[in-house]
Amino acid sequence: MPTFRLITAALYGALLFAMPAGAATDSVRQLSLGGLPPGPEPSRQVILIIGDGMDDQQITAARNYLVGVSGRLLLDKMPLRSTAQVLTVSESDNPVPLFVSDSANTATSMATGELTSRGRLATRPGNDEDIPTIVEQAAAAGYRTGLVTTASVTDATPASFAAHISFRMCENPDMMTDIFFSGINLGNCRADMKENGGPGSISEQLAASPLDVILGGGAKHFRPMAEGSDTSVLKAARDAGFRVVRKRDALLAASNQQGRLLGLFSPSTMPVRWRGERGRKAEFPQTSFLHMFHPYLGSVTLPEPMACQRNPGFVEHLPSLKEMTEVALARLHNKKGFFLMIESASIDKQAHERKPCGSIGELEQLEEALASALAYARKHPNTLVLVTADHSQAAQIIPDQSLFARYPIPTYTPGKLARIRTPEGQVMAINYASTNFAYAEHTGANVPLFANREGRGRVPAYVTQPEIYNIMADYLQLDSGAKR
Repeated sequence: MPTFRLITAALYGALLFAMPAGAATDSVRQLSLGGLPPGPEPSRQVILIIGDGMDDQQITAARNYLVGVSGRLLLDKMPLRSTAQVLTVSESDNPVPLFVSDSANTATSMATGELTSRGRLATRPGNDEDIPTIVEQAAAAGYRTGLVTTASVTDATPASFAAHISFRMCENPDMMTDIFFSGINLGNCRADMKENGGPGSISEQLAASPLDVILGGGAKHFRPMAEGSDTSVLKAARDAGFRVVRKRDALLAASNQQGRLLGLFSPSTMPVRWRGERGRKAEFPQTSFLHMFHPYLGSVTLPEPMACQRNPGFVEHLPSLKEMTEVALARLHNKKGFFLMIESASIDKQAHERKPCGSIGELEQLEEALASALAYARKHPNTLVLVTADHSQAAQIIPDQSLFARYPIPTYTPGKLARIRTPEGQVMAINYASTNFAYAEHTGANVPLFANREGRGRVPAYVTQPEIYNIMADYLQLDSGAKR
């Protein structure tokens, strides 16, 4: 028998003899497999990237414009792609399924693993009971936590991960009673006020949350006085240990520093990178006078094609989503691990306003943030990166020249249309026809779910949004049963 095998056999026997039977079993099993007794647990990280409203129509439009029809986005190169079913329920004690969701209930599903109704943040329909979120559970387990968004940090998607409230529009203490828009009473959150035993407005809850990093817009929601106090919500956040930064340079300088960080870089949603030339958005096709008398008469003139151009409001003192992501990753990195949610918010917000160039530029920002997340994951192998959307949106890519154009009748979309000149010299027609209201509406389709290699064996081909929570909680080894 070779010498090294004699030595191994002797060590094996010595371990069996010296250790208690129960303790010896696991250690010897590891030695027999060629390993060593376990050391400290490696850190574990979950990075969840949400493209708000990022369905396949939005991804296809961005691909066509950014890299061409034969190109590949970084999303296209992700090792795993599956489908996520978007679910919501009605607001009642006995909820029934609904088929079109909003960002509040869908983000709640991913943050808590439970279904709720539209407009609610981490609360149950009917009894208004709070649902613990993955941010709260991860923080309680010793993980660092962070939220990054191009929306206001008090907006529905980020807030669902760290706040509990019955109505998403209650973003600051001045918005808790009788919220009006154009003279219409939209609702209130009186039951959630501190004086009524509630947790307060969204900004107050974020200021008191266990989060380590909060980055995005929404400065105006931290200016009001905290309920029952003579100091602002921003002062309450500072008192809770947050360092506050307002400019890009200050954010980048904070990358290698320790402690809690609150970055508020715009009054509300951060400006988008791109817009249609001269600020154009989708427009109605124009029909001739004769068309008024019969749908087969007259002619139709489509909106003129437009290019996408840099938005002058996207100024140098504003950080990009990639820069916010990289600072958050640097601040959250530690021996235990972290949970980080990153939202590219204005894919959806620009689609509501029927502005496809804004949505495309925002999806480009998501791609850049994803590149930073994947670079981190390559250096730190125990990092699960998930990319998904909260819901689908109204934008549709339609033929620029109708399939029925040979018929001698005016043929055109009944919705608003944007015709975008792509870098390949073609015109991409994007249609918005979900409503006649000033803002386009969400739609009810499935959304994609992408994962890095760490998702293999964890992310099935089809999931519901609450199951995304389960995947993340299981990866972080959280006791998801404790939240019930």
